[in-house]
Amino acid sequence: MKVAITGATGFVGRRLVERLQADGHTVIALTRNPERALQLFPAAAFPNVEPVGYAPMESGDWQQVFSGCDGVVNLAGEPIAENRWTAERKQMILDSRKLGTQKVVEAIAQATPKPTVLVNASAIGYYGTSETATFDETSPAGDDFLAEICQTWETEAQKVKQAGLRLVIVRLGIVLGDGGALAKMIPPFKLFAGGPIGTGKQWFSWIHREDLVSLILQALTNSAFEGVYNATAPNPVRMTDLAHALGERLKRPSWLPVPGFALEALLGDGAKVVLEGQQVLPKRTQASGFQYHYPTIAQALAEILK
Repeated sequence: MKVAITGATGFVGRRLVERLQADGHTVIALTRNPERALQLFPAAAFPNVEPVGYAPMESGDWQQVFSGCDGVVNLAGEPIAENRWTAERKQMILDSRKLGTQKVVEAIAQATPKPTVLVNASAIGYYGTSETATFDETSPAGDDFLAEICQTWETEAQKVKQAGLRLVIVRLGIVLGDGGALAKMIPPFKLFAGGPIGTGKQWFSWIHREDLVSLILQALTNSAFEGVYNATAPNPVRMTDLAHALGERLKRPSWLPVPGFALEALLGDGAKVVLEGQQVLPKRTQASGFQYHYPTIAQALAEILK
């Protein structure tokens, strides 16, 4: 296959590029920073990867690279939980997904020949937050800021159907791997100061990065995949259980809680991503026959923290 990927140098995108290269596919790696892409994917090791610089929210020559591609994976978007949610920041988070997806769909509509499939990221923030409810792919959208973002994101992606493409939307949980969210959680444990964040009762719906990449690859190659799939492991855990599993794996105590107000002082409204959470089950993903390599948090941490 020939696959174009936005967000190719991100935490998920990097691993997806590596797996596609290893399987002999050609990759167009769309990135705002081509120099970084060349460092991550040097030509000697990645002969089938072509970094292409682009401005995600603007039309341009970069859109021509979609012609002749078999599939497109749209992963790009501003990080959600790394900065305070000022009005400007919230607008940037929204625009990066809304306008970024608009430009991808616009490029696909102009492509000759066209790709056959768009795999578009979304997030489990679609469902809103709850300590008691359980959500699956058929659950309605929530009514908070993250739910609004996800609905807008998915609405833009749906427009690709007008060009006759198969559309797969993967609603991502917290992605665990070497780096990402886990890299921020581990240092306190190593200093014997680890523990649950906030009340510890909030749900943590997660997926191992390898399983997520495998799901995206299946969505690209299996024409039976269409519509929405939750990219979460089948065994979500409460924050207390995650802290316990992490402490056990690192042979460190896991009882020292990080108070919610400390996180709110750092991130403001952005802290709710970690402090509230939701229990999300991948019912449709499992019904598709997808096989998880890391279905439990213990298995995932054992592989990541070897």
